[in-house]
Amino acid sequence: MTKKAENIIVGISVGDLNGIGSEVILKTFEDLRMLEFCTPVIFANVKLMSFVKRNLNSNIAFHGIDSLDQVLTSKINVLNVWKDVFDVKLGQNDQEAGKYAIQSFVAATEALKAGSIDVLVTAPINKYNIQSEAFKFPGHTDYLDQQFDGNALMLMVNGNLRVGLLTDHIPVSEVAAHLTPELIKRKIETIKQTLIQDFNINRPRIAVLGLNPHAGDGGVIGHEDEEVLRPVIAKMFEKGTLVFGPYPADGFFGSNQYEKFDAVIATYHDQGLIPFKTLSFGQGVNYTAGLAKIRTSPDHGTAFDVAGKGLADANSFKEAVYLALDIYEARNNYAEISQRPLKVKDRH
Repeated sequence: MTKKAENIIVGISVGDLNGIGSEVILKTFEDLRMLEFCTPVIFANVKLMSFVKRNLNSNIAFHGIDSLDQVLTSKINVLNVWKDVFDVKLGQNDQEAGKYAIQSFVAATEALKAGSIDVLVTAPINKYNIQSEAFKFPGHTDYLDQQFDGNALMLMVNGNLRVGLLTDHIPVSEVAAHLTPELIKRKIETIKQTLIQDFNINRPRIAVLGLNPHAGDGGVIGHEDEEVLRPVIAKMFEKGTLVFGPYPADGFFGSNQYEKFDAVIATYHDQGLIPFKTLSFGQGVNYTAGLAKIRTSPDHGTAFDVAGKGLADANSFKEAVYLALDIYEARNNYAEISQRPLKVKDRH
């Protein structure tokens, strides 16, 4: 059964406590019209959020809770994940801040697994200070991939511009070794299914960028494009997937070729994210495709340089909330259609 909008529970991990996460969360929900679309639950601590509120001279009201069965719809709920008093040092990179950021994220993930929240929106973390004996992941996506069934894939979204990655948080020197036919096929299939069930695109068109300059120039500049990427793309196309490439990455975005496709797959992190953020920074959303549950995040980091100054732009975080809600509705509709397909009448 589809929930009424205000009953959709959006879990929010608070991100690095010294970054802009708490600020963009607060700025997003200062507009109380947001509560007509969902009910937020911030996984943090009332004292922390009250500190942020005072620092920004905000009049926002929080509903503090100690368990998820105390959530009130149409309220900004703050779940006390920890009781400790944390000395906020806005703008500073601090291991303690990373520890609490991961406590928030892990608690929110557990709630998502349990069905206590409907979608998860994560504020930015610092990938260095979150590392510990208990948490050895490069970031959110890798942890979520372990926790949920599916094949996690980073998909950056801004309207009709969607950029996915074959590889994400690995050194550039290791990218070529990771590009196996199995990986390429799996990632293309993941994006195809995501476009169908999460974005209501029945016959998605997908472009794949080449690894090497000029997509290898027929093997003159590296062999991966001709020997690894192209055969997989051709075989999948023959079987009905509308996937094309590999395209030379340098001119693909400048010539607006991306507008002809429903998604673009880059071979590595910066190949995809540099053009995406150039076109969309401040409006884009990081969506973890390929999982049984829904997680989104803004397209920026902790921004220590502006933390605590009231300068953080909340647009990307707000868009992350909107996208999570849109995908939640799309998945419900897709599930309903899949369970009740139209019957074809017998013409004989």
